Amino acid sequence: MSSRDEDRIASAQETLNILYDMSQLLNTQLDKETLATCIQMIESGANPEALAAVIQELKREQAALSAKQQR
Repeated sequence: MSSRDEDRIASAQETLNILYDMSQLLNTQLDKETLATCIQMIESGANPEALAAVIQELKREQAALSAKQQR
């Protein structure tokens, strides 16, 4: 691997770490792997607002299922 590739990987990792820190401050409840997947989807052309709406809906569904199981 060339030093240029190593620099790009290091830069991408640093960017992911910064975005993860921001997501923690904003209490998104996204783990690093999920955040990385979201970033990849957006870079591939997914609409960020639509992706956010899907994530919110999935969280609502998960909460509803959890509440139902606790009964």
